[in-house]
Amino acid sequence: MSIRYELGVDFDAVDAIDMHVHLEVDECGHKAMPEDLFEASAAYFKSAERTPSIDRIAEVYRELGMAAVVFTVDARTALGHEPNSVEDLVAGCARNNDVLIPFGSVDPRRGQSAMDDARYQANALGVRGFKFHPSLQGFDPSDTGYYPLWRVLEELGLPAIFHTGQNGMGAGLPGGRGIKLRYSNPLLLDDVAADFPGLRIIMAHPSVPWQEEANSIATHKANVFIDLSGWSPKYFPESLVRMSNNVLSSKVLFGTDFPLITPQKWLAAFEQLPLRDEVRPRILKSNAMTVLGVAQS
Repeated sequence: MSIRYELGVDFDAVDAIDMHVHLEVDECGHKAMPEDLFEASAAYFKSAERTPSIDRIAEVYRELGMAAVVFTVDARTALGHEPNSVEDLVAGCARNNDVLIPFGSVDPRRGQSAMDDARYQANALGVRGFKFHPSLQGFDPSDTGYYPLWRVLEELGLPAIFHTGQNGMGAGLPGGRGIKLRYSNPLLLDDVAADFPGLRIIMAHPSVPWQEEANSIATHKANVFIDLSGWSPKYFPESLVRMSNNVLSSKVLFGTDFPLITPQKWLAAFEQLPLRDEVRPRILKSNAMTVLGVAQS
């Protein structure tokens, strides 16, 4: 019988919430993507500890006094590769629920099965949101054929993280291994945000080369946020830093992309950004609490 996750984080006791952490290998040793993609992303990010277990991830964040949102990506149709077990991920988060928060993932190209699986992951397993990677999964999120799935997520009341911008997956491979960057243009999410105003959308990463588009969408749509994962803060586009200091101060979220970038490395660079003192705690924790539905905005 599947274990159902129950949120156990004491948000008063943690200093930050990392909204973007990957579990790359499940408890059976199955990797989230084919080996060539796995090796290419490792080379692109030059990460050291590439495949920590769920318990190791919990240990890292517990030692740092932080909580973390953990997920995998179901891209079985596009990659011809079975995804990691969401049940395993949820079970691992359940036994570490003082620091870990599980997000689910479904393959939008599976139609009704994706909708059924989203309901199962939310209602039976207790996931607290969903993760999508349009380029890796090979779909255009603005295509109305996927609207029934977005309607399900809106009805469930759970947030969804969508990869945006440059892509480490397939980087350096011939043709990028067929992965198309245009599916990760944040403008495609503007349609979704407009048509599903009850769906909280998180645009993952600085959206280079479309940062101005992402800034505009997050400014215009109350239900759209930006997580700052996947890049060291020292490389953030200037416009993102500037707007995080004012109009987007309630819209940007701490995220690392661990294990690709460690929290220690990210935070050291974050300290050097010219941000107002009152903005930093919003980015590190309080904005995430709003998105996760555990605090009022």
